[in-house]
Amino acid sequence: MNAEEFRRHGYELVDWIARYLEGVEQYPVRSQVSPGEVRSKLPLVPPSEGESFEAIMRDVDAIIMPGITHWQSPNFFAYFNGNNSYPSILGELLSAGLGVQGMLWATSPACTELETHVMDWLVEMLALPDAFRSTSTGGGVIQDTASTASLCAVLAARERATAGASNTEGVVGGTLVAYTSSQAHSSIEKDIRVAGIGSANLRAVDVDEMFAMRPEDLVKLMDEDIAAGRRPFFVCATVGTTSSEAIDPVAAIGAICRERGVWLHVDAAMAGTAALCPELRWIHDGLEYADSYVFNPHKWMLTNFDCSAFFVRDRAALIGALSIMPDYLRNQASESGAVIDYRDWQVQLGRRFRALKLWFVIRAYGVSGLQEVVRRHVGLTKEFAGWVEASDDFELAAPVPLNLVCFRHRGGDEVNQRLMDKLNASGRLYLTHTRLDDKLTLRLSIGQRGTERRHVEAAWEAMTATASSLS
Repeated sequence: MNAEEFRRHGYELVDWIARYLEGVEQYPVRSQVSPGEVRSKLPLVPPSEGESFEAIMRDVDAIIMPGITHWQSPNFFAYFNGNNSYPSILGELLSAGLGVQGMLWATSPACTELETHVMDWLVEMLALPDAFRSTSTGGGVIQDTASTASLCAVLAARERATAGASNTEGVVGGTLVAYTSSQAHSSIEKDIRVAGIGSANLRAVDVDEMFAMRPEDLVKLMDEDIAAGRRPFFVCATVGTTSSEAIDPVAAIGAICRERGVWLHVDAAMAGTAALCPELRWIHDGLEYADSYVFNPHKWMLTNFDCSAFFVRDRAALIGALSIMPDYLRNQASESGAVIDYRDWQVQLGRRFRALKLWFVIRAYGVSGLQEVVRRHVGLTKEFAGWVEASDDFELAAPVPLNLVCFRHRGGDEVNQRLMDKLNASGRLYLTHTRLDDKLTLRLSIGQRGTERRHVEAAWEAMTATASSLS
């Protein structure tokens, strides 16, 4: 493909994407294919000769599209919001075209400096602690996902707790212990495994009736571990758990961690974007205690996957855990100490120019435009929760702080499972579930860019009508 062909097909593909997003409601929200169906339509061997762009796009329509679950549908209410936007897509396209490898400042100064600047913008936009600014001892970096960001937090905490010995001698003594709530994301346990701490050294702290961590139980578990000769080194508090969007009491947890010299990581992957709105910044009460913090613009901030904003109070611990400088990467700028090399802030060496798409989004929407999106979604969520509360057949299963409603039919687990299966099979909307108080609970997450009141209203009508048909 030469430049002229690329130009022509690029126009065609942008037009295809625009038409897709304009008409995404026409598709069944959840893919209706069976396991193996997509592969069965693909040739067993790769083509020996190059094929035309037209042929490739015909197969996109015929083979790929039936196997797509449409996360950008305004009727996608499953898992968590994972929205994109036109500016974000264009920023991603520009990043792909530039083909930057941003592992060092020297390998593309703009890649590093734009990222540093945009991360400082986020500190301002969300009113995060000043310690997370690049002009302080800390700073921010864009990771691929919150799972990776939390792993980096664990490694930095391990570095601090062992004074760096874990990098050369392994996890010293095997006595380090980590804590998070029983409602925390499963990635925390995975990160603890990857860091060499081990699942046996991760404590699940009990939660209260709002599914938030109990600080008094955290203290109890820490005291028991200290008495047994173990060393608490890491706590993860969650602002917006995946199951129910529960918000842990960060201030109380942070005071405990500060007193005991334990690293506090705050995972706000799902909910952090809400802090764009001053009236919702209560979710970050106590964040001044945090040693690290993460939220995902690729969930609720109109920036397509992947883009996870990770901040640390003291970058020395993070860099100490992750920095290795082989001779072939040495350069004058790095050795001067005047620049940031983000390869030292992440597990992998290579890195994409992710800051471009985030920069495009912030500039195209402005802070006020992004705030309007959050407020619209929160308002729709509160309205849906009100319909559930007023219903004789359904009930709320958890508080509704932001944009997630956990609810269930009063008929019990079997009815809720059948209801969800039937709704998802219809293609009209997509819901997922969790278990709260050991009961199957339906989740409705409102956060897609195109979701309007009519979509939420149609979803409720489908739920009530389907529930009636099951009785």
